[in-house]
Amino acid sequence: MITLLTDYGQEGPYVGVCHGVIRAMAPEATVIDVAHTVGAYNVLQGALMLADAVPFLPVGVHVAVVDPGVGGERRAIALRCADGRHYVGPDNGVLIRAAQSSGMVEAVELRRPAPAQAAHGRAVTFDGRDVFAPAAARLAAGVALGELGEPVPHESLQEVLVPAPEPVEDGLRVLIVARDRFGTLQLAGELDVLEELLPPGAVAIAGARAEAVAARARTFSDVDSGELLLYVDSFGHLAVAVREGSAAALLGAGPGDWLDIRAATSAASERS
Repeated sequence: MITLLTDYGQEGPYVGVCHGVIRAMAPEATVIDVAHTVGAYNVLQGALMLADAVPFLPVGVHVAVVDPGVGGERRAIALRCADGRHYVGPDNGVLIRAAQSSGMVEAVELRRPAPAQAAHGRAVTFDGRDVFAPAAARLAAGVALGELGEPVPHESLQEVLVPAPEPVEDGLRVLIVARDRFGTLQLAGELDVLEELLPPGAVAIAGARAEAVAARARTFSDVDSGELLLYVDSFGHLAVAVREGSAAALLGAGPGDWLDIRAATSAASERS
């Protein structure tokens, strides 16, 4: 079993080519496309998405490619974990959150193919095709991790930091880490920390474009159509949504932006 998570999108042949490389090298492997809609270059979003998805995926080889440093000094790595999973991708933090939850026990720096063996000679900008897909295929076919590269110490691997929420008067400022196709905004931070900082009851949420009052809700049907809600999403993250609408459009906010969340006031209610 091999899973793929990237920021490649569906335009162009990139995802299909990675499938083709895997199928040519490991024809018996099953490939699951977890997502190819990670925001371009958004390593933090990719790391969180992978960590969210892995508990629901079969044990196998998990490839994650969100790689703004491709072709540069960053390492290509593969990891073996105590629960039987392997992780393959760039050493920029996209793998580590998920791998740590799996109990990482071994790490190697992958050998790059020689120029004569690499597709199109000296290509260095498509490691998903030339390095990560072949490594995943070999692992799925039963090749031992140690045969793919040289060991590297765990403490040398890059981690991605999740920015902590910042307390402000009557509430907090928190980073948006993801937006889905419905315009729902996923917020950074551990749920228990965020809930401790949040004011009780309804809250006013301010983005770049507007401020609106959000109900504290369990699910979308707890509010009327078009209303903003603050809730815990299906992966256990605090999120902001509009029932049958888009919180991103309403607030003028998206991944990388910060939201101010404060106790609701009558003035904020009127502005909403």
